[in-house]
Amino acid sequence: QVQLVESGGGLVQAGGSLRLSCAPSGSVFRISAMAWYRQAPGKQRELVAGITRGGSTNYADSVKGRFIISSDNAKNTVYLQMNSLKPEDTAVYYCNADIQDRGLSPYVDYWGQGTQVTVSS
Repeated sequence: QVQLVESGGGLVQAGGSLRLSCAPSGSVFRISAMAWYRQAPGKQRELVAGITRGGSTNYADSVKGRFIISSDNAKNTVYLQMNSLKPEDTAVYYCNADIQDRGLSPYVDYWGQGTQVTVSS
């Protein structure tokens, strides 16, 4: 059974930086895309940034120029470098990945358990 394991959340002052990491445990054959979402209290979950296996990226307008998503395909790991953090970035951040656990099997959408990011003013 594949699980996504996130790390790197925490408490930081406004203007500071954090780096999130996410990697799957269990059997993984191929990952087609990975992404970070976030959900603040009382709000819907929203896409923060995504990256394909080929390296194409997309970002929410609210984080463009501040956050950078990257991946290491050899390690099946995705990172989110968050700079110039603002109090409105406070949320639970979730890792998402489309994973094929063995050849010819369908891709399945997996979610991590979430990691809290709190930005104090």
